[in-house]
Amino acid sequence: MNSILHILNGDAALDGFDQTGLDGDVMVWREVFSEGPLQEDILSGSFWNARRAWISKTFDGNGDTDEYQHKVLDELGKLNSQYKEINLWFEFDLHCQVNLLGVLEMLSLKTDMSAPAIYLICLADCVQFDNKKGLGELTGEQFEELYDARERLNEWELGLACDAWKLYVNGNPAELEKWLNENTFWGGIPLLKPALKAHLKRLETNADGLSYIEQKLLDIYNGGAKTKIAIYTAFWKTESIFGMGDLEIDIYLDKLKEKGLIAV
Repeated sequence: MNSILHILNGDAALDGFDQTGLDGDVMVWREVFSEGPLQEDILSGSFWNARRAWISKTFDGNGDTDEYQHKVLDELGKLNSQYKEINLWFEFDLHCQVNLLGVLEMLSLKTDMSAPAIYLICLADCVQFDNKKGLGELTGEQFEELYDARERLNEWELGLACDAWKLYVNGNPAELEKWLNENTFWGGIPLLKPALKAHLKRLETNADGLSYIEQKLLDIYNGGAKTKIAIYTAFWKTESIFGMGDLEIDIYLDKLKEKGLIAV
């Protein structure tokens, strides 16, 4: 077994990473904790059973039992091994940052955190990479540049992430907002705050009973985008902070269709 583990958020990052000369085992994180049911105890069987059931139902067979076992749960088994170094490759958006919180929560419960060196590699608006937003857009050489600039997380930052996980799962907007306002220093995880602020926005509902994302999608639709592709493109242009793919956007489009507000 290798002494180094790289955890990539999603398959899109694999191609670029495979072009690097970086040593270590690779684990691909294929969950989407920014949507669907969560429980505070991430190691419980009920947590993963609820996730498997929700993904299977929501994504129409994209999360069937065998596929979820192979693509998600079998990958998580790699966390049972003892590594001297763990590198977390995640991006700036809510999708990635909540998945990052889940990974750190699992590591804190399964691992002697004083043993492995845990490093975070986050892609934000990197000028040297032509402001590319996703790891899947980078070359192997650019992956190596990011790796060279990685930051080791300390005990305080890991504790901050643990607090954030609990607040996110509990889903109390007032408590989360209070906590975000009280914390002014974020150390090596500065991208967490804007992502969670975006989460607060989507917890709000307006006078018409629509969430921020539902209203944004409705505005795009009423503005002339009448196909899903056109809606996706317009949404991604202004709302990249949410990190939503087409399947996640469809969750909100389906809610609007059920309310009779759109027809796509």
